[in-house]
Amino acid sequence: MQPQRDLRGLWLLLLSLFLLLFEVARAGRPVVSCPTACLCASNILSCSKQQLPNVPHSLPSYTALLDLSHNNLSRLRAEWTPTRLTHLHSLLLSHNHLNFISSEAFSPVPNLRYLDLSSNQLRTLDEFLFSELQALEVLLLYNNHIMVVDRYAFDDMGQLQKLYLSQNQISRFPLELVKEGNKLPKLMLLDLSSNKLNRLPLSELQKLPAWVKNGLYLHNNPLQCDCDLYQLLSHWQYRQLSSVMDFQEDLCCVNSKKVYNVFNLGFLNCSEYKESAWEAHLGDSLTITCDTKQQGMTKVWVSPSNERVLNHGANSTVTVSKDGSLHFEQVQFQDGGVYTCYAMGETFNETLSVELKVYNVSSHGHHDTLNTAYTTLVGCILSVVLVLIYLYLTPCRCWCRGVEKPSSHQGDSLSSSMLSTTPNHDPMAGGDKDDGFDRRVAFLEPAGPGQGQNGKLKPGNTLPVPEATGKGQRRMSDPESVSSVFSDTPIVV
Repeated sequence: MQPQRDLRGLWLLLLSLFLLLFEVARAGRPVVSCPTACLCASNILSCSKQQLPNVPHSLPSYTALLDLSHNNLSRLRAEWTPTRLTHLHSLLLSHNHLNFISSEAFSPVPNLRYLDLSSNQLRTLDEFLFSELQALEVLLLYNNHIMVVDRYAFDDMGQLQKLYLSQNQISRFPLELVKEGNKLPKLMLLDLSSNKLNRLPLSELQKLPAWVKNGLYLHNNPLQCDCDLYQLLSHWQYRQLSSVMDFQEDLCCVNSKKVYNVFNLGFLNCSEYKESAWEAHLGDSLTITCDTKQQGMTKVWVSPSNERVLNHGANSTVTVSKDGSLHFEQVQFQDGGVYTCYAMGETFNETLSVELKVYNVSSHGHHDTLNTAYTTLVGCILSVVLVLIYLYLTPCRCWCRGVEKPSSHQGDSLSSSMLSTTPNHDPMAGGDKDDGFDRRVAFLEPAGPGQGQNGKLKPGNTLPVPEATGKGQRRMSDPESVSSVFSDTPIVV
């Protein structure tokens, strides 16, 4: 029994030594307690309203929420805390005098999700200022003196959902924050109200999805009044977007130094907003989006014939894609009509109606019609030009000879020497009389002092009568006496 007692005593001695060493090691390690200027409740530290010029040192590493608001902090340097606060998810720094923040100031808090920097004296947001906050979801920067926002200030913030920049002096709209495919894919609220914006990229804003426009607040800015601005905000009003419906009275614009409500611009004679329909031609490929005010909603499409459109319809060219869009592989004429999208979300449901107009021609039909009309017009013009060339630019070089008449009729009157379309009646012709017209073409030129241009008689002059000189001599009315110089217009005789 004695050996067993000795073994038990040895175990007790070893256990006592272990406990003693543990207490010694524990006593040698500094224990971080709640700072004297703060109030601690579990993992929450409240150091608010203590007139602190600097952040307290030796903050507990388990801190999850740190409230430093309403103090006298002016600079936030990279070494503001020597302890890496990996559990910190909320940092409140509002109502201080911060005018400088180091680009490395947020390295000790990589898991921060909520940051309040409102009501300070910040003037610029430099590039990569918040790049260390890759998990941040909410950033409050309102009521500062921010004038310049660098285009890269919010890089690598893929989780940011809400950004408050109101009550500053921003004059450039940061389109890079909301443009499709931007660096903030989850941003659903951007407050730019009460700044100095006077111009907006209206065409780019119109292309934004509804869930982005629903949280884009622009009221209380000195925007320039025009019909494009009216059309944009009227569309948002038609869609019942929160950014317009919550602040309709504060959506104003300036014209000739006078302030007007955006929806009361009668002096500009702007046309009323009308929801436009989707248009397509036969055989086109088309995708219609269900543009909801919230992301991640379950969407169901119903066709004009009140039938549900399936995700993979058998023998159908109309299907619903994974993102809830309505896709037409090849548009048919019978596909036209009003389609309804029923969207269901966690907080509310939404119903959207979209009209599709299908033109009963292919997308190339208009070009073919244009080409045909153009070809016809060119052909007509060329025909007219050719006719004009034939009539006015090409001389008639025909030498027409008539049958010589006997020279016995030298006593033809003046009227018989004039060209006419009626034939000469020869009473001596006998049986050789021709019943038809004896048509001949002649061109007249001045043949004497009594004639004018083209052989016409001048007023007051008489045509000289040639003397009879024999049978072989030609009379003046004989066609062979016509000169080779001819008039502009042929005369039929």
